[in-house]
Amino acid sequence: MPKVNYQDLGRIDYQKAWDYQEKLFDKNIKSKLQRKSEETENYLLFCEHDNVYTLGKSGAQENMLLSMLQLKSKHASFHKTNRGGDITYHGPGQITGYPILDLEKFGIGVRDYVDKLEQAGINFLADYGIKGERLEGASGVWLDVGKPSVRKICAIGVRVSRWITMHGFAFNVNTDLEYFDYINPCGFVDKGVTSLKKELGKELDFEQIKEKLKNHIAKEFDMTL
Repeated sequence: MPKVNYQDLGRIDYQKAWDYQEKLFDKNIKSKLQRKSEETENYLLFCEHDNVYTLGKSGAQENMLLSMLQLKSKHASFHKTNRGGDITYHGPGQITGYPILDLEKFGIGVRDYVDKLEQAGINFLADYGIKGERLEGASGVWLDVGKPSVRKICAIGVRVSRWITMHGFAFNVNTDLEYFDYINPCGFVDKGVTSLKKELGKELDFEQIKEKLKNHIAKEFDMTL
């Protein structure tokens, strides 16, 4: 049962969080290159960002529907990243999770890793009577798959090098969904986005939600936090 350092970074600037991830990620990569895999350390970082749009390395910038000037008027910023996936939004009321894990210590590959992140989200939603699902060809956790009302509640975009992960997931809890109107979320033009608040019709206790989601991730990965 691998040990994982859980850290709640609170409300933090996106670039600052990215720099911190890179620091932990690079330290683990260095251990791998020196053939000292026993020295790698695992982390699970939770945080909340100010309004920001991030574009994955394979994403299309045309999916950002606002100009830089319009972004400023919406009090939002834009970053190109080195994760997989297309464009997404991070902001207040959303749990952004950054697992920095040595997958070799968990005995899993990249596909299994993403599957486990999705399953943790699906199990978490079940606690609230919501049926979360996977959508073939698209990562993340979705609702009403196979119906015109299909919508995403959790986005996933990761980077993996030498079995070390970074970036991660964004789970909409009390998120202001209006900000998704200014992009084609994850590159899709025919699928919606939702939040726990919208599905349940009420504001959720954010700290309580973080605790529950954290525990579901720990259980799914069989990790000790």
